Amino acid sequence: MVIARRADLHTHTTASDGRHTPAEVVRRAKAAGLAAVAITDHDTVAGVPEALLEGARICITVVPGVELSTVADGCDIHVLAYYTDNNDPVWLERLASVGGTRESRNELLLAKLQGLGIPITFDDVRSAAASRGKEGSIGRPHFAEALIRLGVVSNMNEAFDRLLGSGGAAYVQVPKVHPLEALTWIREAGGASVIAHPGLYSRDALVEELLGSGADGLEIFHSDHGEAEERRYGELADRYGVLATGGSDFHGERGGIAFHGELGMCSVDMTVAERLKAVAAGHAANRGSRQT
Repeated sequence: MVIARRADLHTHTTASDGRHTPAEVVRRAKAAGLAAVAITDHDTVAGVPEALLEGARICITVVPGVELSTVADGCDIHVLAYYTDNNDPVWLERLASVGGTRESRNELLLAKLQGLGIPITFDDVRSAAASRGKEGSIGRPHFAEALIRLGVVSNMNEAFDRLLGSGGAAYVQVPKVHPLEALTWIREAGGASVIAHPGLYSRDALVEELLGSGADGLEIFHSDHGEAEERRYGELADRYGVLATGGSDFHGERGGIAFHGELGMCSVDMTVAERLKAVAAGHAANRGSRQT
């Protein structure tokens, strides 16, 4: 079965905090009938080469991407980047700097959990992160899985609601790049930028500011968006003339529950992926002209 030219433009692998290797995600996308899948790990493109190779082997389009962690006005904002030049040393250095921030956040998070009397160690988190003998960067879902194993919470959603998510008892935030700066980084790397899952922020004024400041798209369809969010942000995308994108934010199943959604649960027509590639090509051409 093929889901007529559908693309899931938001997934995660073991290169960051996903449950499955890049090749496994690509194979699952093929089995789900998708025509294309984007690999958008947090703050790293380490999983993209493996995914591209597997995509070529089994004949499914792989869209190279990354999800940048940024902060504005004390709110975590995620910015998706597609078709960046992943051989650009400046771009890779910038990604590494964001990854270093993630490590600092993890240290603070662990200390805060322990301060709440929870008997968790970083070995517990590393063990939860290990998948098929391979570890990616450590993220909050790994902390959540460790908490489940320790019996502190019963599932991933409870871990985020009670402890790890914004407003949770152990939530921490460290200085990160501002989303406006991230938009510049992505454009300078010859990529297309998309504001991820705006319905999770409740900061529509900020989202509009980013759309008016160079963002190329807005993620309308997402596993955590309902019909009201899809309608509201679809209207915003139309108003600002940006691409309306979508993806499941697939991480895999933990404790029998998918976080955030099943692969292919949210998808868009393949033409959206093609337009993202064209937008990125335009930015890359402009970058080349500025350098000459």
